Amino acid sequence: MQPCNPIGYVHSLESFGSVDGPGVRFVVFLQGCALRCKYCHNPETWAAEGGEEWTVEKLFQRVYRYRNYWGKKGGITVSGGEPLRQMEFLTAFFELARSKGVHTALDTAGQPFRPDDPDYLAGFDRLMKSTSLVILDLKEIDPERHRQLTGKDNANILAMARRISDLGIPLWIRHVLVPGLTDDEEGLRRTADFIRSLKTVQRVEVLPYHTLGLFKWQKLGIPYPLPDAVPPTAEQVKRAEELLEVSRYPG
Repeated sequence: MQPCNPIGYVHSLESFGSVDGPGVRFVVFLQGCALRCKYCHNPETWAAEGGEEWTVEKLFQRVYRYRNYWGKKGGITVSGGEPLRQMEFLTAFFELARSKGVHTALDTAGQPFRPDDPDYLAGFDRLMKSTSLVILDLKEIDPERHRQLTGKDNANILAMARRISDLGIPLWIRHVLVPGLTDDEEGLRRTADFIRSLKTVQRVEVLPYHTLGLFKWQKLGIPYPLPDAVPPTAEQVKRAEELLEVSRYPG
């Protein structure tokens, strides 16, 4: 049974997000992530401990002050870290938001999903009832390459995407393009095949790799695993968009 007022651990807040879902968004970044992506631009969000403590009501009061900026398309996006690691808090927060008519978007990599746990699935389905949109980062379609890239398997992530589709929740799919790492054509074709199998995908986006988060690794004293990686060229991005059939999903 869920407590009436679960505590959430928030890494940071962004009041005017423009790339985190439709319209202008207030973005809440939750603390904690089990993935260790080699190109992560927010390694400071990995640790489960830390972050600022918020109750659902206090956080919503803070966020809701900005509703006049959202217009008809905007709303709230919860990202991370990995927001599904705090699913109890996230569910209560989204339920309160939806009770006020607010559009809610979940920005996730899906790793905590447990497809073989009935209790977990019941909680996840409850969350989805108050979720307007899921933005899913598909990092790599091949399970072994996914383990090499993130430290974790991807079977549960793909299972989550299928469940979201079956529940009828709109999906945006994102893929970070790292030359020499996540840009192999066969992998992109297989990713496109998987995306095509989902029923609720509205948009597919290719996100070019960048090095803007490199200083965070240095500040934390963590060796950066991709010292020679460079951002993709415009031509490489275009080719990835073609392989992922981005034009099939106009958003």
